[in-house]
Amino acid sequence: MSVDALFQPFKIKNLTLPNRIVMAPMTRSFSPNGIPTSDVAGYYRRRAEGGVGLIVTEGTVIERPAARNDANVPVFHGEALPQWKSVVDEVHAAGGLIAPQIWHVGSARGQGADWTPLGKVDSPSGFTLPGKAKYEPMTEEDVADTIAAFGKSARAAREVGFDAVEIHGAHGYLIDQFFWGGLNAREDRWGGPTIADRTRFGVEVVKAIREGVGDDIPVILRLSQWKQQDYAARIAETPDQLVEWLAPLSDAGVDVFHCSQRRFWEPEFEGSDLNFAGWTKKLIGKPTITVGSVGLDGEFIAAFGGEGSRPASLDGLIRRLENEEFDLVAVGRALLADPQWVNKIRDGRTSELQNFEREALATLS
Repeated sequence: MSVDALFQPFKIKNLTLPNRIVMAPMTRSFSPNGIPTSDVAGYYRRRAEGGVGLIVTEGTVIERPAARNDANVPVFHGEALPQWKSVVDEVHAAGGLIAPQIWHVGSARGQGADWTPLGKVDSPSGFTLPGKAKYEPMTEEDVADTIAAFGKSARAAREVGFDAVEIHGAHGYLIDQFFWGGLNAREDRWGGPTIADRTRFGVEVVKAIREGVGDDIPVILRLSQWKQQDYAARIAETPDQLVEWLAPLSDAGVDVFHCSQRRFWEPEFEGSDLNFAGWTKKLIGKPTITVGSVGLDGEFIAAFGGEGSRPASLDGLIRRLENEEFDLVAVGRALLADPQWVNKIRDGRTSELQNFEREALATLS
């Protein structure tokens, strides 16, 4: 099947992407004490040289004491910013475009087992799992300071020269913890029984990010129904609930919704083949990015258990893209294993595509 649909330009605000392929954000933990190295810059430059339309960095955290859960996860403030400028300069020198993913892990503490938070853990209700309280809920001051920290990181992204900004609002991390009724039991304005009630924190973060980057830089919001705490969890059970969740975020300033699924081909609601990104575009009217095991035959969660994956057909993905169900496609593990994946797809060199093996997680290839 022709891959031409993947290689059409796409414009978001003042930014024109050369193709529809986005490098998905993937935590790498190669930034000692939170500071990206020259190896990190080289890693992203190689993906720009390999033809990626837009690179979204690994999650990089705001200035809150317990915003990360691993000492080697990069930060996005202070002495890390000159190093992020080096990353941007390397990517731009290779002709690429790049966005940081701005992140706060909240009460999700699982990745760095030996990591001790540097201060109070932020979470809406102190829960790590539904009904399992471990921490103190965020105070009004905590909430205000956190929203301000997101805005500060957005301003830094603009000053450093990034082309867009992505907010991590998915996978059971802080913003998603506010969305999810299982972890948000607050009875003040930051919680409540409805999805619209629980969206308020995310809305204020989006507004702070928008103010920080200005009107011309695209703001992307990554979302998921599933959580690392519960793969079967859902925020929206119906299309109407999806609108209730996402319309306020769109109004607050989101330009693109990055709709994370474990398997992009799975329908989001009964009665339609549309996936999460397809329904979001249909109902909200903003551009969407689809993601979830693109280009490989194995599901990405299994990779952390040691499973490898082989290249898989893109025909179903391309049909959906040609039907304009979504606008952009995020690729994760395939690009992790092979920086030249995009160019090989473009040039029809499918016999040169590489398998993904778990060992790829241990290097910055």
